[in-house]
Amino acid sequence: MFFQGLDSESYDREYGDVALLRRVARYFRAQGARMSLIVLVVLLVSVIQAAVPFLISQGAARLGTGLREGIRVAELDRLIEAGISALAPWTDDPTVWFLALAVTVAGLAVYALNYLRRRETSRAIGQVVLALRQDAFKATVGHDLSFYDTYASGRIVSRITTDTQELGQTVTLVADLVGQVAQVLLLVVVLWRISPSMTLLLIMWAPVVFLLALSFRALARRATRQGFRATADVNATIFETVAGISIAKNFRREETIYQTFAEVNEAAYGINLRRGFVLATVFPLLNFLVGFGIAILLERGSIRVAEGAIAVGAWFLFIQSIDLFWFPLMNLSAFWSQFQAGLAAVERIFGLIDAQSAVTQTGSAAVDRIEGDIRFDAVTFRYATGDLVLPSLSLHIRPGETVALVGHTGSGKSSIVRLVERFYEFQEGSLTIDGRDIRGLDLSAYRRQLGIVPQVPFLFSGTVADNIRYARPAATDAEIEHLARSIGDGEWLAALPEGLATNVGERGARLSMGQRQLVALMRVLVQGPAIFVLDEATASIDPFTESQIQEALDLVFAERTAIVIAHRLSTVKAADRILVLRQGRIIEEGSHQQLLDQGGHYAELYDTYFRHQSLAYKVEV
Repeated sequence: MFFQGLDSESYDREYGDVALLRRVARYFRAQGARMSLIVLVVLLVSVIQAAVPFLISQGAARLGTGLREGIRVAELDRLIEAGISALAPWTDDPTVWFLALAVTVAGLAVYALNYLRRRETSRAIGQVVLALRQDAFKATVGHDLSFYDTYASGRIVSRITTDTQELGQTVTLVADLVGQVAQVLLLVVVLWRISPSMTLLLIMWAPVVFLLALSFRALARRATRQGFRATADVNATIFETVAGISIAKNFRREETIYQTFAEVNEAAYGINLRRGFVLATVFPLLNFLVGFGIAILLERGSIRVAEGAIAVGAWFLFIQSIDLFWFPLMNLSAFWSQFQAGLAAVERIFGLIDAQSAVTQTGSAAVDRIEGDIRFDAVTFRYATGDLVLPSLSLHIRPGETVALVGHTGSGKSSIVRLVERFYEFQEGSLTIDGRDIRGLDLSAYRRQLGIVPQVPFLFSGTVADNIRYARPAATDAEIEHLARSIGDGEWLAALPEGLATNVGERGARLSMGQRQLVALMRVLVQGPAIFVLDEATASIDPFTESQIQEALDLVFAERTAIVIAHRLSTVKAADRILVLRQGRIIEEGSHQQLLDQGGHYAELYDTYFRHQSLAYKVEV
């Protein structure tokens, strides 16, 4: 009723508590020495804290005995009237001073040991969160592109950052409670020696409190899981808004995107408010039960003291120990909700790590330098939505051949290159590289021999040289300089304020589209791939930049297999073969002039997309 409208991801799983705890424990094994030290410190703190009430009770018993013998007062009101002056004769007792000093030393020791425990706990948990984030990030970058087509990037980021942090906070609380539970066990032994009947009454009431907290388990897990999803929605909205802020400003939609964020943020506020309501409900109920139990103990204990069955010091120890007994149990019971929050967080993290990739390799055969012979044999491909894109495609691209793919949007051009790149999984048929099944190759080694330039070249923050070197970090400055000047004698560098040292800005925002394409092409050239894949951008580029890009393409096409989704006439003409696609089928193929002479679908595409780029058309205009 409270948490509707927030759907889980299809890769989410529900794990049992035991399975989750065992898996988290594996991350702590690397911190074995540090965890052993923490356990030892926790035990020492528990022993010291359990001993403090005992020390105080001994002093109280000694003073109480002295008061009874010195002023002969039996009633409590007359003892109070006697005041602090009645204690004066016994303050010279060295035993009392020793006990007072012991309590002070115990307090200082607890402070020092707690500092050591918290420091080592923070380090251990920090290392675990670090390892967990690394595993989650590694799994994320290892997923195929269809994974990112389906799931919002902001939600994925939220799992890696927010959820791992939640787990760290939960483990910190667990470490605190372990010490408190050890303290409770020690206190039970001490209290049992004082009064077995009173201790039994105390122990019998504890399960009532604990069972109430357990009853909130399922609701707390569900509330927390929904809270995390709401936070992920907020992160996804922010991520998408920042990524597309230039478009929003172009269309003056700042107010609209703000309203969208406000709605998502308001929904997250409501979800987390209800989550807080669920988690906060348990504590007042526990307080009521604990207070009721303490009242019973006080009533029964007072009677036993009046009857002389329990000494004053022993009764003082019992009263002091009640708080020390209930405090960790209250924390443990109320913490159960927070504990479920931690389990919900780690459940989402492991769901991301365990998500199955659509692209699966059947082997990992070594890949040396490949020739670039690509063969599709009756390949059928559907996207995750079930839409059929390539119905039984057969195609052979010979080594060193440049093939241009043309066709209307949705004809299957991008799907072909994505299958060659092994970013998507086909359902039927076979795809071979140099006669070997692409599914049986070592994927990392294979992709190292692919040079890919997407439709919108993506540049990372840094310099032009950094982006060119991205594909091969070992490339020297001299190599990059020589390569850059091999295009148009390096004239394109003159337009950059600081040449190769020019900072490109976020996503290359400080460069023009043509400059970004040149940098992306340089990045491929420095890599020296065996197979080149180019999805040309449709942006309008001036003739000078186009000539430089074509010159770079000529270098790329030389002596390597190339597949080009062509949008410029110059690139189409440079191809050895043109494949014309319609609804995932090859309906025509040949050279530019051959296809024009046929007067078929390519001729229509030429009149629609390419004719205005030709010199003859420009002369006519």
